[in-house]
Amino acid sequence: MADKKSGIDQALIRDLANILKDTDLTEIEVEQEDLRIRVSRAGTTQYIQAPIAAPAYAAPAPAAAAPVAAATAPAAVAGRNPANTVNAPMVGTAYMAPAPGARAFIEIGTTVKEGQTLLIIEAMKTMNQIPSPKSGKVTEILVEDGSPVEYGQALVVIE
Repeated sequence: MADKKSGIDQALIRDLANILKDTDLTEIEVEQEDLRIRVSRAGTTQYIQAPIAAPAYAAPAPAAAAPVAAATAPAAVAGRNPANTVNAPMVGTAYMAPAPGARAFIEIGTTVKEGQTLLIIEAMKTMNQIPSPKSGKVTEILVEDGSPVEYGQALVVIE
């Protein structure tokens, strides 16, 4: 009879917990043979409604890996009132229009209403509409169409 390892690999659990912390995920699960480990952390759950028909974007060319700073709070943009800045709720690729070649959701000077779609962030092949948190006038657009965005990165300024 083969010896079966007793107990759970605590180093693996620590590694999984560190992955949660580093990537800002809320849950991760690993399965190896007959062992399944799920690590999750309590946090504020944010649901973002995806569009009914996702636009067909071509996959962007792979970007060179860049160092990623851990973002635990929305990034402050120097000289701007943080209350007027819309930050990325996730990591992904920002798209300014609902489909390639379509008119952009917003432009500088556009007046938006609370809940109106500002842009889309594609994350894991899912198109996530990013709604305006308040009504106002778009004074700055801080990302380009098709550019990668990090969690907490400033996207748009609405005054």
